[in-house]
Amino acid sequence: MKKDTTHTIRRAEHFKTILTGEGFLVGLIAGLVVLLYRVLLEYAGRAMNVILGYARENPAAAGAWFVLLVLMACIVGKLVKWEPMISGSGIPQVEGEMTGKLEQVWWRVLPAKFLGGFLSLLAGLSLGREGPSIQIGAMTGKAVSKVLDRGKTEEKYLLTCGASAGLAAAFHAPLAGVMFSLEEIHKNFSVSVLVSVMTASITADYVSSQFLGFHSVFQFDIGAEIQPRYYWHILILGVILGLLGAFYNKMTLWVQNLYYKAKGLNETSRLLIPFLLAGVLGLLVPQVLGSGHDLIETAAGGEMLLGTLLGLLILKFVFSLISFGSGAPGGIFFPLLVLGALIGGSYGTFAAQYMGLDPSYISNFVLLAMAGYFTAIVRAPITGIILIFEMTGQVSQMLSMSLISITAYLVASWVKSEPIYESLLNSLLRRRGQKVTEKTGEKILQEFVVCYNSPLQGKMIQQVQWPRNCLIVAVKRNEAELIPRGRTILMAGDIIVTMTDEMEAPAVYDYMEKACTEKVNKTDEIIH
Repeated sequence: MKKDTTHTIRRAEHFKTILTGEGFLVGLIAGLVVLLYRVLLEYAGRAMNVILGYARENPAAAGAWFVLLVLMACIVGKLVKWEPMISGSGIPQVEGEMTGKLEQVWWRVLPAKFLGGFLSLLAGLSLGREGPSIQIGAMTGKAVSKVLDRGKTEEKYLLTCGASAGLAAAFHAPLAGVMFSLEEIHKNFSVSVLVSVMTASITADYVSSQFLGFHSVFQFDIGAEIQPRYYWHILILGVILGLLGAFYNKMTLWVQNLYYKAKGLNETSRLLIPFLLAGVLGLLVPQVLGSGHDLIETAAGGEMLLGTLLGLLILKFVFSLISFGSGAPGGIFFPLLVLGALIGGSYGTFAAQYMGLDPSYISNFVLLAMAGYFTAIVRAPITGIILIFEMTGQVSQMLSMSLISITAYLVASWVKSEPIYESLLNSLLRRRGQKVTEKTGEKILQEFVVCYNSPLQGKMIQQVQWPRNCLIVAVKRNEAELIPRGRTILMAGDIIVTMTDEMEAPAVYDYMEKACTEKVNKTDEIIH
């Protein structure tokens, strides 16, 4: 059906109602699809533990497991080659589609992501279910859009609804689903999108909870809220999380580039590295395999030794980088929460042993570090706070959680660390040969005085060939500030205020100084 102007205007009259109904439909379908994916991954994790139990006792079973790992790596490699959009988390792909830089084929992505994610988690790779769930939810929204024959504008709303529904169903976190999809995916808080996204998220969460229960993801108990006299510990931990979050982002991109630039590696051979490594770690240190749910609850128990926590942190960190960098279908969302929990547990244990912290607060620091580390890496502080609150059911820690999230956010910003999903999207676009807008630094305001008999005197603004990437924001004349328009005539003594990017400022300065001061007969080229 042709989406002409009349059709668009008529739909706009009832857009909010229409979107709410479509949000419910997307939430219902996406909730069921992501529920199935989540159940499959649960069985994958159980099957892996059973297999590894046999393999540790029987060398023949261990050998057979490694053969099976090679086979699974080959299958996932073929899937990634068949549909490259299933590689990695899936969140950058959704963001790319929202900005019009990528186009995903939903009927290819859905089955390939399902099977690829299942095999990756069955093998034990350190990946999460949240990124794939968001991508699967978004592709479900796109499928609904195509079936209902919606236009591109409406399709983007339904993609956002699906992404929100995917996160809600994956983590039993409807509010976090709403905030993440608006803060990170749609980047818009209009009433129309907010209502439809909330409808989709709540619907998907209800559908998922009907089968898996309404209890929170984590069941560990947090004691009393941290006393204000210990808040300086929160600030120190926030600084550590900000720095380590920036380091994680840098290393994630570095390892990913290392994989893709290595000669002789293709989709399958790249995946063989983490799949075989998972087999080795499964026999030696099985705790670091998979998403790491049990590690968080163990760290929150406060009974692990400091050396053990640090050892698991390093192993989990390295294995997560190797797993994700290979391009295997799976997310970083949950593994980074595990890393945050281990950092918080390590700091809490160290502070209890050497800095006089009450050991009962170790579980608090595990919780806080999860929110802070997420914020430092993803740069979505509101989502991070709400997500941890919904996953743990702990409302009492809101003040301290906000403090550590703000601290980690500011530190990560101070060291100029880019949000991870934005960086991953840019990396993906570069590998596909697409142009990526480079960062241009801060915006600079500069002032230039129009001298008597200069080439600008007496000319209208629209007659002047202004420098590239330069915006005329004001013209000051005596005590008045004029809004620059095309027909505004410049006079001697006027002060022209320009705004430009930091990188372009020197060239703009040289050009404008020449244009404002030199005689007419020397700079006729600046006039059309």
